[in-house]
Amino acid sequence: MPCTNAILVSLFAIAIPLPSQEAERPPNIILLFCDDLGYGDIGCFGSTKHRTPHIDSLARDGMKLTSFYSTSGVCTPSRSSLMTGCYPRRVNMHQSASGEWVLFPVARKGLNPSEVTVAEVLGERGYATACIGKWHLGDQPPFLPTRQGFQRYFGIPYSNDMGARQRKRNPPLPLMRGEQVIEAPVSQPQLTGLYTKEAIRFITENKSRPFFLYLPHTFPHLPLFASDGFKGKSANGRFGDTVEEIDWSTGRILQALTELGIAKDTIVMFTSDNGAASRPGGSNGPLRGHKGSTWEGGMRVPCVVRWPGSVPAGATCDALSSTLDLLPTFARFAGGAPPADRIIDGVDISSLLTGSPDPGEARDTFFYYFKDQLQAVRDHRWKLHLARKDRDRELPDRLFDLREDPGEQTDVAAANPEVVARLKNVAAGAREELGDRGRRGRGQRPAAIMEDPAPLIPRSPR
Repeated sequence: MPCTNAILVSLFAIAIPLPSQEAERPPNIILLFCDDLGYGDIGCFGSTKHRTPHIDSLARDGMKLTSFYSTSGVCTPSRSSLMTGCYPRRVNMHQSASGEWVLFPVARKGLNPSEVTVAEVLGERGYATACIGKWHLGDQPPFLPTRQGFQRYFGIPYSNDMGARQRKRNPPLPLMRGEQVIEAPVSQPQLTGLYTKEAIRFITENKSRPFFLYLPHTFPHLPLFASDGFKGKSANGRFGDTVEEIDWSTGRILQALTELGIAKDTIVMFTSDNGAASRPGGSNGPLRGHKGSTWEGGMRVPCVVRWPGSVPAGATCDALSSTLDLLPTFARFAGGAPPADRIIDGVDISSLLTGSPDPGEARDTFFYYFKDQLQAVRDHRWKLHLARKDRDRELPDRLFDLREDPGEQTDVAAANPEVVARLKNVAAGAREELGDRGRRGRGQRPAAIMEDPAPLIPRSPR
């Protein structure tokens, strides 16, 4: 069984009906989304360095998803999938217009406003929507959260290392409210606290109606900053300080839900955009690889979800799932549906989350892209790294049994030729649909391009 519990989850779940359009009020949804938090960086996923009691409480009172994936090892592509339910190559957000692996300030490219985001799907169901934190899907006005279904935006438009010191053309790192810059450069040690205060304000103002809060934290992306209350307090340097402040933030949000009497009406999910970086601090636990790679440590991320009375407490689910699946799943919980006029790659995993004995439309495969290249594919058990050229080396097909070897240490391709052949056939289908390297996929849609992008803050005259 991919999902287990100390009690009989299936019996518990039979009595839990999924929300329907006839329900008086659909659940509130809070998505807490970290930046570069590794698979082994929170207590409930094995960390012994970081104190994360509030995040761990989500696992104790809800479900751990142990085979949950981001669609990329870096920021922009992974966030495009979260918003649209599509692989980055489908919406052409797998790399920048100039071929870099994320968008940089004053980028020509951005998430096409014609795409339907999870915020737009939920907004159509009457939800109040807010994005509080890091966006990174384009900093030009047509690409900002306020043009992508979010009624409220407060945060930074891209990564916290993309200030004026990184590149000469970059403006000072801006803090935005709506579409206006309100501070530049932003005081980074205050960001987690500011996000938390803004989030609680939004929750409080919308306690009597369904709401969707997307809180993409700035940290633990480098450079690392924590406020005075957390600076130097962890057992893992600045990295640990930022993680423990995020845990404090999570606790404050959970406390607000309890005080407002809406905890049982609220789904809270906590996850990350990709694995931890290779530099010291973060941990991807038993997984091989790191941020930016298509090894498990680059794209398998920690995920916990709590919904009292609907998601069984203390459950663990190892079924294959992804940020791709959040749009159709949240739509189902809201009594709606994903857009029917386009292909999306996500599947509804509401049955998995509620512990139903009927898994419903479970995910069968997952594709690992690095920028424009398909590098690996997995099913429920097996992962095939596809033959490719890596610099001056020719890498053969390599097969790993993730059930027995999640750390991808032992290549078993020679002993399982039929599995290799089957997964290569699955990969061929992905190349046809989504493309690979210079080969265009038949199912790709265009990103949006600005011919003359302008900085959010006008450059000072020289």
